[in-house]
Amino acid sequence: MSNTYGDWLKQQRETAGLTQQQLADVAIMTRSHIAHIEAGRRVPSKEDARRLDRALNTGDVLSSFLPRDESVVADHFEVARQLEQQATMIREFAFSLVPGIFQTERYMRAVLRTAFPPWSEDESDKIVVTRLERAKILTNQVSPVVWALFDEAVLRRPVGGPGVMTEQIMHIVRLVEDNRVRVHVLPFGLGAHPLLQSMLTLMWFEDQPPVAYTEGMRVGKIHDAPAMVEQLQGAYDLALGDALPLKESLALLKATAKE
Repeated sequence: MSNTYGDWLKQQRETAGLTQQQLADVAIMTRSHIAHIEAGRRVPSKEDARRLDRALNTGDVLSSFLPRDESVVADHFEVARQLEQQATMIREFAFSLVPGIFQTERYMRAVLRTAFPPWSEDESDKIVVTRLERAKILTNQVSPVVWALFDEAVLRRPVGGPGVMTEQIMHIVRLVEDNRVRVHVLPFGLGAHPLLQSMLTLMWFEDQPPVAYTEGMRVGKIHDAPAMVEQLQGAYDLALGDALPLKESLALLKATAKE
């Protein structure tokens, strides 16, 4: 995004005689989030902008002149998308579809074609662009650290047909072989496991407590209460303990692609 907004925020903060940390404390935000906004790497949410206006006594200027964010995601996922871009560690669990940051473009389009009511071609294009932008966090070889836990059903369901699915699985294989992500598979033979009821994303950050995100049909929820996050982390760890080791998981991915 253009950094005029970030520059203006920095100017107002310095005029008020506040450091980034002091503004973060008053606005109930994190210092890193404010740093990202000032550097032009993040667009604040409307609520964040309102808190900044109150903290800096700038009326409604920051909330009224938010830069337009072209990203297209479901409303319930918007906060999770912003947190995903700030995380230092992400752990994903999927039981039916490949998570968004791992998806290839052809896989995305195959999923979008099943929507009801149907997406227009223009809407689908915007969603694809947004997901591909999200996936750019995987081009950084260091951060975030990403683990993925897949139910075997994710690999066996031929979304888009054999060709699309083979391409998708091999994309994940390359990410693993490049040491960019770590993937474990929960095999069918395991039966029930602690994560069968919902997809789950766990996120850790440099300067704020960890959060969890769960999602179902047209609904998603951010969990930030420490007790709940701890329970969800425990469920993930329990399922991970029953999953195939990395080497065996990679072999299953390759075998499934070949099939």
